[in-house]
Amino acid sequence: MKAKFTDTVLKKILLENLINLKFDFMTPIQEKSLPLILQGKDVIAQAKTGSGKTAAFGLGILNDLNLSISSIQAMILCPTRELAEQVAKELRRLARTLPNVKILTICGGASKKVQEKSLAAGAHIVVGTPGRVLHHLNTNSFELSYLKIFALDEADKMLDMGFNSDILEISEYLPKKRQSLLFSATFPDDIKVLSKRIQKNATEIKIDITHNKSNIKQLFYELEPSTDKNDLLYKVLNKYKPERLIVFCNTKKESNDIANFLINRKIFAKCINGDLEQNERIEVLTKFSNKSLSVLVATDVVARGLDIEDLPTVLNYSLPHSPEAYIHRIGRTGRAGKKGMVFSFFDQHEQDKLSEIEGLTLKPCKLEEVSELIGFDKYSLVPPMKTIYISGGKKDKLRPGDIVGALIGEAKLDSKDIGDISIHNVFSYVAIKNNRIEDAISGLSTGKIKKRKFKVGLA
Repeated sequence: MKAKFTDTVLKKILLENLINLKFDFMTPIQEKSLPLILQGKDVIAQAKTGSGKTAAFGLGILNDLNLSISSIQAMILCPTRELAEQVAKELRRLARTLPNVKILTICGGASKKVQEKSLAAGAHIVVGTPGRVLHHLNTNSFELSYLKIFALDEADKMLDMGFNSDILEISEYLPKKRQSLLFSATFPDDIKVLSKRIQKNATEIKIDITHNKSNIKQLFYELEPSTDKNDLLYKVLNKYKPERLIVFCNTKKESNDIANFLINRKIFAKCINGDLEQNERIEVLTKFSNKSLSVLVATDVVARGLDIEDLPTVLNYSLPHSPEAYIHRIGRTGRAGKKGMVFSFFDQHEQDKLSEIEGLTLKPCKLEEVSELIGFDKYSLVPPMKTIYISGGKKDKLRPGDIVGALIGEAKLDSKDIGDISIHNVFSYVAIKNNRIEDAISGLSTGKIKKRKFKVGLA
């Protein structure tokens, strides 16, 4: 029988919010780790992306907060800006019923001075990337004498990216008496060494890192030396016509080239890689999440932590360097019991990679014939939504209800014309159905939101 959150010692105010969020039963990682976290024990846990681990350590952190003081009581380190933003977003959702919880994201790509001011104003939880967090610690932007919980999310990815020394240096700033939580998709030797350095008598938990085989259909295409990969990509899209997909590749150049290839064929695509500024990354991910963008071409910078609802398809333009990375890529689809499809391209020199994938997934790689794919010149893929930009956000105390009210009242839209709303500190994004986008921009440009005028345009 599945365990419920009500079986734990979580505070009533958090349990009430979980009921509203329809979080009834715990996932396996939550069931095994949350009770230990609530007891104050150090935990080292292995679980796949999308297993619910953020809620596991997040609820433990929120349950332990002392809201009467505005000091940092928990720090969470993540390998990428995208994952840090995702974790902070989930924490805010879990903390909705807690009064005045302040959660800061401290990552590269944003102004250090703005971050310093935010830290000086006080916060309860910091979510950040190792490099930027270490910078602020070295420049005395904040201190951690009240810190009680230190968590590492996707720890193996951080070590792969060379953050081991940064993590150890950060740990020197932390109180000796603390709870340390380490979550990782894999348990290589260096993870175990890191655990011994920063944890005390940690309880080890392992959850199956593979995905539900029945949910995800995986097809593999072997490329001959003469095969045009872009042409093959186009033919796969033409045959299966997914509404949205992520195309994974291994280099920044590949991501740019693929996106340009698709755009030139009237397929709404954008690439995301390490060259984009933070605001650009936020905009691209927001558009993809709210169905204003059909294809996201990505390097592995977004393979972990990216949470896109109802994503039907993933395509591996190039196989990743490890079978574990393959598992994380395909984990973007087939979530929450939904069906998913994964297409992968490989050449004759990558047979070993296929064997490793089969060994990890315990499932044979199903090979498809390239000759069975037929392309059509006039194929296109247009998203059902477009995104508008509003020059106001959390600092203007804008809420989703305020924006919906203005779109209905000022722009005369119906609620069914309005998609996801994403509110940031000084700006907001709103998805609008294609046929009502001009009405939305015109209505909000001449009208008001909360009795105030804001600049509005197409993102």
